[in-house]
Amino acid sequence: MRRRLINSTLAVVLVVIAVFGVSLVIVETRTISNSAHERVDSEAVRLVSIVNSRLLTDQQITSDILKGQVAERYAVIDIPGRHPIEVGTRPSGDVIRADAKGDRGEIVTVEEPQSTVTEEVGRTLLIIGAVAALAVAAAVLLAVRQANRLTSPLTDLAETAERLGSGDPRPRYKRYSVPELDRVADVLDGSAERIARMLTAERRLAADASHQLRTPLTALSMRLEEITVTEDLDTVKEEATIALTQVERLTDVVERLLTNSRDPRTGSAVAFDLDEVIKQQIEEWRPAYRSAGRAIINSGKQHLRAVGTPGAVAQVLAALIENSLMHGGGTVALRTRVTGNQAVIEVTDQGPGVPADLGARIFERTISGRNSTGIGLAVARDLAEADGGRLEMLQPKPPVFGLFLSRTPLRRPSGEPGAEHTVR
Repeated sequence: MRRRLINSTLAVVLVVIAVFGVSLVIVETRTISNSAHERVDSEAVRLVSIVNSRLLTDQQITSDILKGQVAERYAVIDIPGRHPIEVGTRPSGDVIRADAKGDRGEIVTVEEPQSTVTEEVGRTLLIIGAVAALAVAAAVLLAVRQANRLTSPLTDLAETAERLGSGDPRPRYKRYSVPELDRVADVLDGSAERIARMLTAERRLAADASHQLRTPLTALSMRLEEITVTEDLDTVKEEATIALTQVERLTDVVERLLTNSRDPRTGSAVAFDLDEVIKQQIEEWRPAYRSAGRAIINSGKQHLRAVGTPGAVAQVLAALIENSLMHGGGTVALRTRVTGNQAVIEVTDQGPGVPADLGARIFERTISGRNSTGIGLAVARDLAEADGGRLEMLQPKPPVFGLFLSRTPLRRPSGEPGAEHTVR
């Protein structure tokens, strides 16, 4: 493209120079030729007036006297009754000739070599050629500069598009002061930002799925192991029932991840019994704590009802219980209480607590006190907020995390699916 731009610009300049240059040469040649004839005519008229004035005053007319009146030209003065007087050297070849007649019948002929016109035309053509050469050189420089100005942005845009295709969605925010190219750059940067958001969402979904599916799969595995080592039919039925509950929870996790239905406005938030969710989580995690030589207990106010998604609340409690199992120590206690119009579930243990350098950053993604993923508490807080609640660290040492859930359903317009009455 760069070469085509240079060639096209140069071709236009050459055409313009050819058209106007030929016209200028023709006009200048004619002008120089006409000017030469006018000079010779003027010289003949001037010389005949000099001869005429000398004849009137009976002054002598000789070649030596008239020689100073003729500059680099050849002149012949023909006076009736006298020999012709020649002034200068007669030119050879083509000449420009002019005749003038005086009042006493004298005739003056002035001749000038045609070569003087040719030389002047040659000098003019040389000047025109030099100007044309300068114009061509300037055109080439401008064409190269303009081509670079256009091709360099296109190269940058091509590199940006290639980076997008190779999975690097970073926008460049580079502009070129060319509206059309800037428009293309805007579109590519917008696409890069959208692709970056999509990739971030996909990576976050994958991380959340990995973290949220790990706990129910681990619990399900433990139940299946219990079934394989027992021969008591009642124990098998009990463990199978718990395993089915784990499968249902696993299915709920998968559906929530795929449909992204974490917004309570979708109608998934309902009034439910907190005791059932807490009991289910304690039963699920008790084998893991027993294996670690630790205990998990429940205390506080009983028969509380809250508004939210039972599966999401279970996942939040599972994240807190797992966090205590991995990073805490001693007995883990789940305490329930009421504050205002909110039901609160506190999860605490007897471990060293949250390091001071983490503080409130404990809920940020990739923040972890040990070699863990660092997304468990972040996902738990997102789940709590999606149900209209909140998850907070109430105390760093010993660690106390509180899950706050509303006891009153969200107000919805009359007739909207999911509208409920106040829970008392």
